[in-house]
Amino acid sequence: MAQATGSSIHRSGSRPQLDLSKAAIQGNFEERDPTILLPNQSDDLSHLALDIGGSLIKLVYFSRHEGQSIDDKRKKTLKERLEISNGSRRSYPILGGRLHFVKFETNKINECLDFIYSKQLHRGGMDARIWNPDAPTNESSVIKATGGGAYKFADLFKERLGVSLDKEDEMNCLVAGANFLLKAIRHEAFTHKEGQKEFVQIDQNELFPYLLVNIGSGVSMIKVDGDGKFQRISGTNVGGGTYWGLGKLLTKCKSFDELLELSQRGDNRTIDMLVGDIYGGMDYSKIGLSASTIASSFGKAISEKKELEDYSPEDISLSLLRMISYNIGQIAYLNALRFGLKRIFFGGFFIRGHAYTMDTISFAVQFWSKGEAQAMFLRHEGFLGALGAFMSYEKHGLDDLMVHHLVERFPMGAPYTGGKIHGPPLGDLNEKISWMEKFVRKGTEITAPVPMAPPGTTGLGGFEVPSSKGGTLRSDASALNVGVLHLVPTLEVFPLLADPKTYEPNTIDLSDHGELEYWFTVLSEHLPDLVDKAVASEGGTDDAKRRGDAFARAFSAHLARLMEEPAAYGKLGLANLLELREECLREFQFVDAYRSIKQRENEASLAVLADLLMELDGMSEEARLLTLIEGVLAANIFDWGSRACVDLYHKGTIIEIYRMSRNKMQRPWRVDDFDVFKERMLGSGDKKPRPHKRALLFVDNSGADVILGMLPLARELLRRGTEVVLVANSLPALNDVTAMELPEIVAEAAKHCDILRRAAEAGGLLVDAMVSTLDGSKGNSSSVPLMVVENGCGSPCIDLRQVSSELAAAAKEADLVILEGMGRSLHTNFNAKFKCDALKVRISMVLLVWCDVSISRYSQ
Repeated sequence: MAQATGSSIHRSGSRPQLDLSKAAIQGNFEERDPTILLPNQSDDLSHLALDIGGSLIKLVYFSRHEGQSIDDKRKKTLKERLEISNGSRRSYPILGGRLHFVKFETNKINECLDFIYSKQLHRGGMDARIWNPDAPTNESSVIKATGGGAYKFADLFKERLGVSLDKEDEMNCLVAGANFLLKAIRHEAFTHKEGQKEFVQIDQNELFPYLLVNIGSGVSMIKVDGDGKFQRISGTNVGGGTYWGLGKLLTKCKSFDELLELSQRGDNRTIDMLVGDIYGGMDYSKIGLSASTIASSFGKAISEKKELEDYSPEDISLSLLRMISYNIGQIAYLNALRFGLKRIFFGGFFIRGHAYTMDTISFAVQFWSKGEAQAMFLRHEGFLGALGAFMSYEKHGLDDLMVHHLVERFPMGAPYTGGKIHGPPLGDLNEKISWMEKFVRKGTEITAPVPMAPPGTTGLGGFEVPSSKGGTLRSDASALNVGVLHLVPTLEVFPLLADPKTYEPNTIDLSDHGELEYWFTVLSEHLPDLVDKAVASEGGTDDAKRRGDAFARAFSAHLARLMEEPAAYGKLGLANLLELREECLREFQFVDAYRSIKQRENEASLAVLADLLMELDGMSEEARLLTLIEGVLAANIFDWGSRACVDLYHKGTIIEIYRMSRNKMQRPWRVDDFDVFKERMLGSGDKKPRPHKRALLFVDNSGADVILGMLPLARELLRRGTEVVLVANSLPALNDVTAMELPEIVAEAAKHCDILRRAAEAGGLLVDAMVSTLDGSKGNSSSVPLMVVENGCGSPCIDLRQVSSELAAAAKEADLVILEGMGRSLHTNFNAKFKCDALKVRISMVLLVWCDVSISRYSQ
């Protein structure tokens, strides 16, 4: 057992430093993620790190987001009113980009080198030339690397790429990578028992100390006390190398993965001596041992007159796997007990996403701890070393990141955990589409979004179709995918959440197979119509049709993958599933599939708005308030994500459908808190309530929903002296209205209403009025403002743990939250609690009778 040592992570001085002198923002300063030019930076920036092991090469590399221009004048006015500053923007450009994870087989290192060269990762990536186009090429670039291959292949990297490998200590990198993932990724850790994964939320404040068990050829057990603070406290020479070595001798297997595959079909009872074999099939209940407990690994071989060839390789492999896994689990628990550690994380070459290995280790820890401890595993465990090496760069920019700054996406080609390589990484869009078309020509059913080269081909075949082995656990089905980490430092936690630690956005539990199957069926049936609209939104060109077909096959592949392994992309909720669809559309460059439909419905709804407002103004205060809520419910019917809604469109005009639906909104509703809301708004008896200071209205669909439903409600609040902030999507999703579209809609609506016009002027939504107000010539500054902010997402649902900085700023003065629509107030946030009054309004389109109006009052 190796001597315990202490260490801290090393920030290598060989890394070129950033020269920030005369740094400037390229383009417009008000851009959300502007490009930063460093004119005096003489070194190319290498945003690449490697972990070169004996069987696999793991890469972690960085790419920047492309900047997007926005409505500068509106943004400037909004920032001034909400007191948003740019002071928190980091001084180096690593943030606001993406971290990519890629694997190659070590024996195919030339493919890895070709990949690095094709993307110019050894010179900072292709986007580095845009970021700093005048920087001279530096052929003496340095890349951080760890693992034995960093020494073995150093000359090859120098010869092929002209770069030097700066070797980082493996254990330093391992711990640094684990610390980052456990603090920054919400569902990084999971347990694995009897084939079932359960993700564990780790509180950053309670992470340390923990035990990290790295199972490679041997086993190291590391007590981690904090960032850069760790100690190797124990280990064992019986590890992955033992399993592979003995397995190779006893079964003649050629590879580690082949040995694992054998164990899937094995029965260790033919070789292992069980407690029941000693006690005539009975338990030894006095000391808590069941009849199925292994009393002696390989024990039956002593008494049976059999030779090695009489035992099946499958049984031998499984017996070996259990023997080694049980012992590692026991030693790990005893060390955790010795140091009083509550959390034990396992990783390393031996784990490689193999379901039965994780099950066996979990059983051992649970058995020896009598259920007081549990084994946990990491989704990115194969990339700990490469990520730690990346973090050894002086200006990597990851230290300041928090969990709400990271969004994980799963594009086509996202790698699996484990030891298998499922084909080369997919590059540009055309390459992805080409893969789809090859599947079609070969007649290959796509069942997972990871390309794989079938045996005997050159890698241009199709997707792997895992073969079922009855009820046994399979490593290919159980393996998780590793996505691309989007680093978005402008995201924040919604400050009005009552308890962010216990907040869970998803209402529907997709771990329930029935729920999962239902929603997969809904999404699959809706897919052809979505593809038609997406193609039409791009003019119906041949290129659009080609991309549409590729999108359909890609999203179907995602659904098939998740049906097989619901935890493949982390903890799965309905919000994640719907966002996956929108991200897949964007991946194939469909920016706004419902663009023309939204424009048409906006025009039709604006044409009847004036008549609706006149009708409302003729009502009593109480009748108007009820009609407004009924109107929000009625207008929320106009949702192209609902099949029942689509059928309604054939039964009349927008205003006819709206009035018909509003007349059907008879109380009592399924959840009916309207009387509570009415009392808060209107008071009771002689008691007149104080109006809310600021209301956040989370809007849903374009057309009638926002124009005939939410804008009249916003108008009523403005009339009562309440500031109103319309909160809309940052990116399109179905027919949802976006923050970029809302100012134009409000400007058109303001032509029909002085209340809306004055509020829009005050909120900077009317460009002409805003310009005049800024120079002091006109404008009504006494009116309460109507403002628009983006929510930071592009999905029909919303996770309030990750919202835009401008929404977070707007929330600080808000004392009323109104969530509208199924996605934002039922499928997510149904159970959300807030620090202020909250109104949730939604209608189910299944039967047109499920109406909810729930309000939660907040009192300090």
